[in-house]
Amino acid sequence: MLVLLPPSETKRPGGLGTFALERLSFPELDLPRREAIAALAALSLDPERAASVLGLSARQRDLVAVNAAMPHAPTLPAIDRYTGVLFDALDAHSLDASARRWLGGHVAIQTAPFGLVGATDRIPDYRLSAGVSLPGIPAQPRHWGAPTTAALVAASRSFVLDLRSEAYAALGPVPSGVPSTYVRVVADSGDGEVRALNHFNKRTKGLLVRLLATGRPPVRSLAGLASWLRAHDVRVDTTDAAEWRVHALH
Repeated sequence: MLVLLPPSETKRPGGLGTFALERLSFPELDLPRREAIAALAALSLDPERAASVLGLSARQRDLVAVNAAMPHAPTLPAIDRYTGVLFDALDAHSLDASARRWLGGHVAIQTAPFGLVGATDRIPDYRLSAGVSLPGIPAQPRHWGAPTTAALVAASRSFVLDLRSEAYAALGPVPSGVPSTYVRVVADSGDGEVRALNHFNKRTKGLLVRLLATGRPPVRSLAGLASWLRAHDVRVDTTDAAEWRVHALH
């Protein structure tokens, strides 16, 4: 199983050591990573332009310096770097060593400057979102798309559970030859209809990954995972095999 998560714009600062790009998972992405980091570093040489391209407010201008320092910056495990609703619900800091090892072996995060990274890969602080086009390289869906798809093929996982937002899923479509499903969080509306959610979407995804990390289901197929989730009181509709509907967790 490989679980794909989106990143978060909010992050913990600081860390230890120095960023080592060559230690990231998915080595097939080495070249586009170097190109994206170089483009971001070049942009950072012009703070005014960088702020405009990145959509930074006057109070966020210090993030240009964060990007400029990225190639030699201290690092944290990716699963600890990000904060926000999804990652707060996952609460990786409170997991035991076995659960964190499961995250390291089964979870990847789709980022803008590094592409896919393993949950426990060490990454620096940065500011770059999926919707930003960096000068000097193609738009992100083109820059990351084919290399990420190739990396997912090389990962040789039995199936992929895609919890990414649509913007980040567009950066690396799961190849058709890899069994996968995209997860949409829904809730009963009270009028008999089931509707997609925004507010509880990220929280549910964080809680779902926490459940998987602590339970470490011994499954080898999407059908097996669906059965395991139902046995753990998760309501999941698999009528559309390509897009599961998971009812909100609280």
